[in-house]
Amino acid sequence: MAITASLVNELRQKTGAGMMDCKKALEESAGDLEKAVEVLRKKGLSAAAKKAGRIATEGAIGSYIHMGGKIGVLLEINCETDFVSQNDIFQGLVKDISLHIAANKPQYVLPEEIPADVLAKEKEIARDQALQSGKPAAVAEKIVEGKILKYYDEVCLMNQAYLKDPEKKVSTIIQEMVAKIGENIKVRRFVRWELGEGLEKKSNDFAAEVAAQAGLN
Repeated sequence: MAITASLVNELRQKTGAGMMDCKKALEESAGDLEKAVEVLRKKGLSAAAKKAGRIATEGAIGSYIHMGGKIGVLLEINCETDFVSQNDIFQGLVKDISLHIAANKPQYVLPEEIPADVLAKEKEIARDQALQSGKPAAVAEKIVEGKILKYYDEVCLMNQAYLKDPEKKVSTIIQEMVAKIGENIKVRRFVRWELGEGLEKKSNDFAAEVAAQAGLN
């Protein structure tokens, strides 16, 4: 059975688990929705998702300044209690996600935040490319769905491969932390500045520099 974006979204709405975790669960269960739910439960992701509806108004604002002042990040992550917000584990998460943002340049926290016109443009480009390559309209639409999922992986923080463990998505790291501390955790917002951004300048691989500074290369 084909793993479509709509099926992934249905599982996500049913369990509250991350989009990529839902996609992997569906792949493991050959597209069977109920079996995919069981897969997520066995991994503890569905249990963590049950806490997602709980109010999280405490937390911390973290920051990261790249050595030399080339990149700056401000990040707000929320939790449920002030006690947890002061916890070294939670503070470490804030620091690590700030570092990830500096290196990976996400534009949004979640796919739902992408403006409708931006998403429509991406779909239009993907559709035109598929049709121009000679693909039938029905096939082109499936290609569009796949490319949009990849687009989410590129521009949405929670969909990106985690800097310190590329085998996991950032959403999985957050869910694992929820399961560990027993509180809801939400990445609420962030802003990332890059020195001279928008100005014509010599290209620099800032992501590689950030990773090297963090000892990841």
